[in-house]
Amino acid sequence: MSPLFQRATGRKVQGGHGAAGSRVPRHSSAWMKILARLKAEPGLCVLDIGPTSPNNINFLTNLGHSVYMADLVEEAVKHDWLLPPQENEAPAYDVEGFLARHMDFGNREFDIVLLWDALDYIPAPLTDAVLRKLKFVMRERGQILAFFHSRMTGPETVFCRYHVMDGDTVETQHGSVYPVLRNYQNRQIEALFQEMGSCRFLLAKDNTREVIVTR
Repeated sequence: MSPLFQRATGRKVQGGHGAAGSRVPRHSSAWMKILARLKAEPGLCVLDIGPTSPNNINFLTNLGHSVYMADLVEEAVKHDWLLPPQENEAPAYDVEGFLARHMDFGNREFDIVLLWDALDYIPAPLTDAVLRKLKFVMRERGQILAFFHSRMTGPETVFCRYHVMDGDTVETQHGSVYPVLRNYQNRQIEALFQEMGSCRFLLAKDNTREVIVTR
């Protein structure tokens, strides 16, 4: 099992490939709703999906929360998880191996999961398994913040690291180059989370859907 968490200045974070380039502010109604809860309820446990962001760690711990990070996209797109191809069959993945290595949270349970737009980039065979695992590790009233791109290509579909801010804005920072693998329509998004809880869509710009799922 890989070291999913490593200790840094008293906080647990996961090493990642990070992001490069300047940060661009982006309005987010969904983040504003999540932030309101983070300010109202101290002592929550937050799972942040994406390359390590010292900004996010500092911001969330300063609000009195525990923060854990898992860089799922960077790991999911590696060929390490592809199984030997079978004749006339679609590529298969070592789903259980991926979960064991990158989503072993021990006995930790989370109140908030910042999933961002990870599901647009994770190969389809891993998506359902990731969501099943998230449901298993979320507490009652746990919430997921998720973004979905409505286009397959374009400047707004570039894979980014999201940095949280104190307000209705997050900052995006371009990372590794990964293509959007699929476009989810509203009904498909609802189907993704139907076993997890209620799904609320919020207004968003730049051809992106914003969703908050409450367990």
